[in-house]
Amino acid sequence: MRRGMKIYLAASAIVLACAAAYLAWILDARLRSREEFERKAAAEKREADQRAIDMLGGSRFDILNFYASPPAIRRGESAQLCYGVSNAKEVRLEPKPDAGVWPSYSRCVSVAPRKTTAYTLTAVDASGNKKEASVTLKVE
Repeated sequence: MRRGMKIYLAASAIVLACAAAYLAWILDARLRSREEFERKAAAEKREADQRAIDMLGGSRFDILNFYASPPAIRRGESAQLCYGVSNAKEVRLEPKPDAGVWPSYSRCVSVAPRKTTAYTLTAVDASGNKKEASVTLKVE
């Protein structure tokens, strides 16, 4: 009987050791899989963030866009003058609209001219460099 018990205990120990090794292998594989997923997610987020920064002008000083929407109106109607600048310290719009303007990646102001009007957007950076863009809003 003792011999049967020794064989049983030895077999049980081998089965338990195999089960413990299998469990350790599964946990290690899941951990490596999770770490790889997190690395890929972080890399994708960095790439998406860099694309967003690049779309917004990155570190360069620039007028990203300046347009009228709609480009033509009837007398008495209004339109939106929309602009975006990157790394500007000051923004001016001539002729001056009723609403204020300031450096922004995306800003629109409402205008209602009585006649066809050419608008000029001037952006100035911290060093005093200037950039200009123009758009004409047609009044029919």
